[in-house]
Amino acid sequence: MLSLAAQMLRFRKGSFIATFIALAAGVMILMTCALLVESGLRYHGVPQRYARTVAVVADRDLTITQTMFGDKESTTVVLPERGSVPESLVSRIAEVPGVSKAVGDRSIPVTSTAVPKTPVTGHGWASAGLAPYKVVSGAPPRSDDEIAVDERFAAAAGLRPGARTEVVARGGTSTMQVSGVVKADGHGGKAALFFTDTRALRLDPHPGRFDAIGVLAEPGADEQAVIGAVRKLADGAQAKTYVGEERGLAEEPDAAAARDLSIQAGGAFGGYAAMIIVFVAASTVGLSVRHRRRELALLRAIAATPGQIRAMILGEVGLLSVLAACFGVPAGLASTGWIRDELVKRSFVPDTFTVQGGLLSGLAVTAAVALVALTAAWIAALRTTRIRPTEALGEAAVEKGLGGRARVVSGLVALASGVSLIGVTGATDGETALGAAVSMLYTFVLAIALLAPWINQGAARFLTPVLRTVWGNSGYLAAANLRASARGMVAVLTALVLAIGFGSTVWFLQDNLRRQTELQAHDGTLAQHALVGSTGLPASAADRARDLPGVEAATGVRRTEVIVNGQLGPQSVVAQGIDPDGARKTMDLGVRSGNIEDLRGKDTVAVSTSLADSSDWHVGDKARLWLGDGTPVTLRIVAVYDRGFGFGNVTLGKATLTGHTVTGLDDHVLVRAARDASSGEVTAALAGLARQYPAATATDTDRLTAALAEDLVISAWLNKMLILVLVGYSVLAAANTLIMSALARTRELSLLRLVGVTRGQVKRMVHAEQAGLLGVALAIGGVIAAVTLSSVVNAVAGERVPYVPAPGWATIIAGTVALALLAARLPIGRLLRVSPVEGIGIRE
Repeated sequence: MLSLAAQMLRFRKGSFIATFIALAAGVMILMTCALLVESGLRYHGVPQRYARTVAVVADRDLTITQTMFGDKESTTVVLPERGSVPESLVSRIAEVPGVSKAVGDRSIPVTSTAVPKTPVTGHGWASAGLAPYKVVSGAPPRSDDEIAVDERFAAAAGLRPGARTEVVARGGTSTMQVSGVVKADGHGGKAALFFTDTRALRLDPHPGRFDAIGVLAEPGADEQAVIGAVRKLADGAQAKTYVGEERGLAEEPDAAAARDLSIQAGGAFGGYAAMIIVFVAASTVGLSVRHRRRELALLRAIAATPGQIRAMILGEVGLLSVLAACFGVPAGLASTGWIRDELVKRSFVPDTFTVQGGLLSGLAVTAAVALVALTAAWIAALRTTRIRPTEALGEAAVEKGLGGRARVVSGLVALASGVSLIGVTGATDGETALGAAVSMLYTFVLAIALLAPWINQGAARFLTPVLRTVWGNSGYLAAANLRASARGMVAVLTALVLAIGFGSTVWFLQDNLRRQTELQAHDGTLAQHALVGSTGLPASAADRARDLPGVEAATGVRRTEVIVNGQLGPQSVVAQGIDPDGARKTMDLGVRSGNIEDLRGKDTVAVSTSLADSSDWHVGDKARLWLGDGTPVTLRIVAVYDRGFGFGNVTLGKATLTGHTVTGLDDHVLVRAARDASSGEVTAALAGLARQYPAATATDTDRLTAALAEDLVISAWLNKMLILVLVGYSVLAAANTLIMSALARTRELSLLRLVGVTRGQVKRMVHAEQAGLLGVALAIGGVIAAVTLSSVVNAVAGERVPYVPAPGWATIIAGTVALALLAARLPIGRLLRVSPVEGIGIRE
């Protein structure tokens, strides 16, 4: 039967192409998602500066154990601000037998005025031996006004030994002399420069601690024994020992975040894609088999057994799945490479991130898509193969019933489940609400897919007067066709509803979250001016801003992230550190209870209403969380506020953050002018103050909000790009099914023309059918999108009416209409060019 299946594909080019496109596109999308996950799992950064070490001791992630449903579960999250290890651990590791040296490494954020766009990290000279770096010209730094630079930095800045350059570190600018140029084997990571160890100690915002400790083994030492002893000491200090490829994760803090991003993005969107592909592939394959009922009935009538029919159909679909994989897997590899380049360009991942693997992903994706296609083909073939041969042709000549009782019951259960999830979404918030909304969306689509025959028939009866009024006799024929093909149009309706409902919900959700962030930041910022430092501002900048003439209040803001143990496990949330004195004059967080000015000392915190509700926190409660570097703290809640999107879900006093952020600097200072002050006077005074800090500028807060909006657009790029791919696939499926349905009507349209229906009447009939089908799909998809979007936006942002920009919904409606018209007009136009006499004899 396999050879017969191959021959059948030659004579079924239309259904072959349609099914191939659906399967190949599905393989490509799933391959991209799977390859992102596989690449993330295989990626460990590039150990360049630690290339000579046998182990690196560092603190880069946090493992939290909690009890869920009676079982203990451990979750590891990447620290937003890289952790550090105590200096005392260096001497203890150095005493381990087999260790020749333990070297503490300080990583200091540095900017060079010569090449401000080149990322550079400063270190103490002692850590140069961990690579090791070799001096290729000049000498190591010997005084505090000297630095050694690596070849990449020297080439970018045009430096050589004896040259002088300005270096920005800890919010100050120093003129340094280049003592030498160094080189290390390998590549990747940021460019490096080296201070003397004394200067590096003064610049490090974490006194008494190192960023990491590199361990060098003695020649001939038992490395496994050394690693075991070092790991025991590191565990006692609540640090982690990185060996082998994992040393890159210790060297490049961004590598761990990039790894998680790749895994989470690929996994999350892979799950969404898998559900969509199940709908699309099953519908397309099922529709293809259904359009061949006469052919299969004829085979049954001439004594082909049910097993032979099923084997032939499965053989055809199996061959198509293999061909689809041959195209989809390479296309997925290419698209993943493009995504990787775009992620690097937008600084989501470091340039050392590479696309790795592919064999396992390709096999898994091919098997998954083939399984879905074969299952759909098997189910579609059962109806024809179960009836007796003498009834086969008669069965094929008429439309089957709408469906059995099981289908109705399943559809109603799915519909009821979707309705119940509306309440779940409204009763939760944050990630829980988002997860419930996505489940609600797919549950509604499943309900529509199951109930589609009855929906189509009911809509056709309801629309009959409208279609007849608008299109006359052609409208009457269209309504009759819609009623007769109620079950045949299931795949078309499902694909259209999926494209409209899913696309509208997820796309507009991103717009709503961005809009909430912009509005809350704009409405909550009372200050008119801001002092912004691209390399950071010292805490004294806010004090000096307060002393300027015409300034009523100034608040330094330090952006960071903290880790909270939410309903779905530990997660990082955006936080800010502020000086509470005068903060109520520069920012309005929308305090619902408590007082933001009570953020004094190191044991207080204010939280957003969404975080408070999800964690059941109230003013006066003790909140346990982890600072960005992994330090556990228990803080007293002094205020709960509404504007969490604009200002972060957690607000701390800057005293709490001291020593727990990478830079130890403020991001900007909000400045409010007095009512009687001259705006020009304050602006000029701030501009003069900005000139005293490197890379600092004075601006108005509207521009600060605009910069936030630009950052949000960049951060939402990956989500919107992947959403666009999934929606595009749904749209492709809708076009596919429309074209397949149209091409299967050759005999029907020829018969109408033979009995006197003109070509113009046929075209108007098809247009009326498309209008009815589109109207139903737009109405149902729009209702699903409105219910889902309003539920999640209300739960997450507290807005009952979601924001839907006019160009967005206009694009969706216009795009859907254009798609349906093209998908039906082109094949129908081709069919009408065939002579009716010739068309009536063409095989189905």
